[in-house]
Amino acid sequence: MNASPTTAERARPVVGVLALQGDVREHLAALTRCGAEPVLVRRAAELAAVDGLVLPGGESTAISKLLVAFDLLEPLRARLRDGMPAFGSCAGMILLATEVLDTRPDARHLSGIDMTVRRNAFGRQVDSFETDLDFAGIDGGPMRAVFIRAPWVERAGAGVEVLARVPDGPSAGRIVAVRQGRVLATSFHPEVTGDLRVHAMFVDIVRAARAEVG
Repeated sequence: MNASPTTAERARPVVGVLALQGDVREHLAALTRCGAEPVLVRRAAELAAVDGLVLPGGESTAISKLLVAFDLLEPLRARLRDGMPAFGSCAGMILLATEVLDTRPDARHLSGIDMTVRRNAFGRQVDSFETDLDFAGIDGGPMRAVFIRAPWVERAGAGVEVLARVPDGPSAGRIVAVRQGRVLATSFHPEVTGDLRVHAMFVDIVRAARAEVG
């Protein structure tokens, strides 16, 4: 007979990581360290069982095609409309947008945040860079951010909170982190630096949403 789950185990939110393409393993590790129970999501039944979802970096058009191939596109759109917490990094930010610039005409997106995103806005792979960002709502000083063929936000809707901007250089002022309700997105890859503060913020969002449901 299986033992009943402990109070601590019941308190751990189940957070899925979309596991179709991209840097899945790094997000799984970060979520575990933040007190969540991470699971892989490749099917609609797996999506239905999670309290929140991470959309990892990777190649946004490839992921959008795989969402269609795995019959996940419409179920994911429906769960976002119903208030499921989500966090997208890099390609995940692109997928969560209502409008995407410089993408393929057949690419799909999820309209999870009212924003216009420019794909590969900072340039190609050779233009990848790191910088320190001030991130609204997170204590502990500036955050090291890694940008790899990253997008930026060209338009943030009235209900979207801007959390971080590029501080200096030719892209100074560009929006690179946003939140709308329970949905969070970053242009950069917090999963690769060892700084857990963005993941911890998202896990707190998931916990709060689960508490509201009861």
